[in-house]
Amino acid sequence: MPRFAANLTMMYNEHAFLERFGAAARDGFKAVEFLFPYEFPPSEIKAQLADNGLKQVLFNAPPGDWTGGERGLASLPGREEEFRRSIEIALDYAAALGNDRLHVMAGLIESPQPTQHSREQHRDVYIKNLTLAASMAQTARVTIVIEPINTRDMPGYFLNRQDEAQAICEEIGLPNLQVQFDCYHCQIVEGDLAVKLRRDMKRRNAGIGHIQIAGVPYRNEPDTGEVNYPYLFDLIDSLGYGGWIGCEYRPRAGTSDGLGWLTPYRHAGPTS
Repeated sequence: MPRFAANLTMMYNEHAFLERFGAAARDGFKAVEFLFPYEFPPSEIKAQLADNGLKQVLFNAPPGDWTGGERGLASLPGREEEFRRSIEIALDYAAALGNDRLHVMAGLIESPQPTQHSREQHRDVYIKNLTLAASMAQTARVTIVIEPINTRDMPGYFLNRQDEAQAICEEIGLPNLQVQFDCYHCQIVEGDLAVKLRRDMKRRNAGIGHIQIAGVPYRNEPDTGEVNYPYLFDLIDSLGYGGWIGCEYRPRAGTSDGLGWLTPYRHAGPTS
């Protein structure tokens, strides 16, 4: 049975961030994820998790200057020391919050400022930084995940395709480095979701460490648009995926009012 985690960056924007935990719990979620926790001390987020009986399953490492347009550090030449420090900070938060998945963003190689480095140079830095991050995370029993992101929502992002992400993980060869399979991004760039899930779920090296969903093309609830999610949920179950599925979508209106898609899964069993 699929286990769903509410993404508190995208969902429950009717509430202040720390109030979203309670709202998700009242709607039956047993787990949450979000982009970044760093505006709040770990103790405040940990208290919300404990008070609402929620499990933290994923967040992102610091991405650089997000408000200035940066989208990660891992592939950026000359930012290696900043990247190392970002992983140290993220692992401190993970230790406090209890999650064992950490998304490391690759970064932009085009906008907002044109790069002076070749794609090959970015890739070399990316390999070295991911090797470092996964090595640092091993002792903490944390899995680093990397996510291909579509070129429409994030032009210039270094990593766009599932096969490329899998190849990078296989090249590095560390057991705690996997791919974050976002069905929304993959559908926009590649499509053929079921075939790619079958191909990548059981890879001996790399594989899929986390899954996210949203309707395509508008990133709303998963009961809208061109993707047949009930079919994919059955497939994911049949492939033996035991992780969480992050609901990283923008509700059309009120978050709670748009959770009708979740009803069959609530009736069939808890989302924990």
